[in-house]
Amino acid sequence: MNTSHNRTGRSWVFGNDVNTDVLAPGAYMKSPLAEMASHCLETLESEFARKVQPGDFVVGGTNFGMGSSREQAAQVLKHLGVKAVLAQSFGGIFYRNCLNLGLLALVCADTAEITDGDELEVDPRAGVVINRTSPQRLACEPIPEHLLEMITDGGLVPHLEKRLKGERQPTCGGSPP
Repeated sequence: MNTSHNRTGRSWVFGNDVNTDVLAPGAYMKSPLAEMASHCLETLESEFARKVQPGDFVVGGTNFGMGSSREQAAQVLKHLGVKAVLAQSFGGIFYRNCLNLGLLALVCADTAEITDGDELEVDPRAGVVINRTSPQRLACEPIPEHLLEMITDGGLVPHLEKRLKGERQPTCGGSPP
């Protein structure tokens, strides 16, 4: 496996239709990010925000991140150190918010094969998830190089800032700005 973008960590498994209000509860929208993050997913797993470790993965079923367009739903996961969200399918706006904020989101048809607490290794470039606990090798949709660069840079805004400063050349054609 190519290790430059590989990530290894524990899985936190949730079901289908996890909505953005569960990720970033509306009651805390005016609170500082750290306060909002401390309530992330608490209605599904009361200890999640306290026990999640940097480098861990959130794993969902279908329609993960459905609901409102609040970018805070992806922002709190990134704030908590989650390295990637794996799901069978995503709410479209949530998926784009993840990428724009520098949080890896992978479409993986076989997330039902992952159980809570499994140790995973993810190679987003190759589109591979290795479950080191089972062990199984699962396929996911690979992330194109230009999006991996954007995620590595910390999201869309930091990526564009690097390009404007000439620190990063475009990878999908065109000339530098």
